[in-house]
Amino acid sequence: MFYKLNNKAIKNSLSEQVQEISAQNVFDCYQCGNCSSGCPVVDYMDISPNQVMRLAQFGAIQEILDSETIWICSTCLQCSSRCPKGIDVSKVMEAFRAINLRKRFSKVEPNKTQIQNIKETPPILLVSAMRKMTG
Repeated sequence: MFYKLNNKAIKNSLSEQVQEISAQNVFDCYQCGNCSSGCPVVDYMDISPNQVMRLAQFGAIQEILDSETIWICSTCLQCSSRCPKGIDVSKVMEAFRAINLRKRFSKVEPNKTQIQNIKETPPILLVSAMRKMTG
């Protein structure tokens, strides 16, 4: 989705990734602060939920992915229930977690995987890892 500012389309790769994963448009947020004021764990966050939304609008990928906020969010849905625009902020936080995890891991190459005690490894662990991290 594109938004116009002075006849220029505003979009960034982060907002597109978030929208693809969460089906939420970060540009719908107009910074009322209701999400942050109702968050039960905001005191433990380094960036409040409304600040995360604003950083996403600006495309500040690294600041968001390096923050503790995306991991502290308990996805209690308080923010989403308070949003006057109907943005599910908890889905946006989950999208940032997914983006962060995807950046951390490279693809798994089964023939190069070194697992010490492969006989003791649950098969579902291997199947899950291959599904998530193979090309």
